[in-house]
Amino acid sequence: MAFITKITSQQKNAERYNIFLDYGKGEEFGFGVDEHTLIKYGLGKGKELSDLDIAEIRTGDEIRKAYNSALDYLSYRMRSSKEIQQQLAKKEFQPETIQEVLYQLDEAGLVNDSRFAEAYLKTQMNSSGKGPDVIRQELIQKGISPLDIEQALSLYSHEEQLDEAMKHAEKFLKKNQSLSTFQVKKKLEQLLVRKGFNFSLVSLVLQSIDYSNNQDQEREALARHAEKARSKYKPENGFENRQKMKQYLYRKGFSIEMIDEYLNNPDEFIQS
Repeated sequence: MAFITKITSQQKNAERYNIFLDYGKGEEFGFGVDEHTLIKYGLGKGKELSDLDIAEIRTGDEIRKAYNSALDYLSYRMRSSKEIQQQLAKKEFQPETIQEVLYQLDEAGLVNDSRFAEAYLKTQMNSSGKGPDVIRQELIQKGISPLDIEQALSLYSHEEQLDEAMKHAEKFLKKNQSLSTFQVKKKLEQLLVRKGFNFSLVSLVLQSIDYSNNQDQEREALARHAEKARSKYKPENGFENRQKMKQYLYRKGFSIEMIDEYLNNPDEFIQS
């Protein structure tokens, strides 16, 4: 048994208090608590505490510290249960303390993985235009259950996915006008898959693009690549050099017909 001999506020944190105890051998520091714990357990000078009382108070105060840490973490944005668990583990709270905090947060409606998944989906759609496959993987990493993930993704309609994918395609085409049509299709497909759109939707996007608008840019691109390569391959110096030049341009994604047209009459290629 011990008696509380003194209670003082902490110098570095006025919201926490130092509890001093006497076990019969003189005053000594016992433990620290916040104001909530101080009031909850009715701590005051002269109060008698058993070892069990002290253990309960310390456990309760540790839960309070973890709970307040979680609230601070939540103040910036919504979090998943796993994110909170990982954050509290970094703060070196014990697993049983973390589980109690997660239970209290759930009871208070402050953590809900289903709502989190829906909010995360909307944020990613609006801010980055990510496709459902990427969002699914990110939610898995955040510890969201498969059921909650699929319920959230059901809100991402096919029309919205197509709209976001087309936005990416339009930006890509504006920035890559020097590519051949073959390269445009290949690189755009890779981009949209990386963004998280499935192959059937990507195929639909690729089919809907009018590549005829790219023909002039493609001819200009071929001419630029060819001019850079002429000094190396010298196609005018014989069949073998001409074939090497053709292979180089073909690897760049240009058609054989367009390459032959250039090699046969490079001076009139752009004007034709």
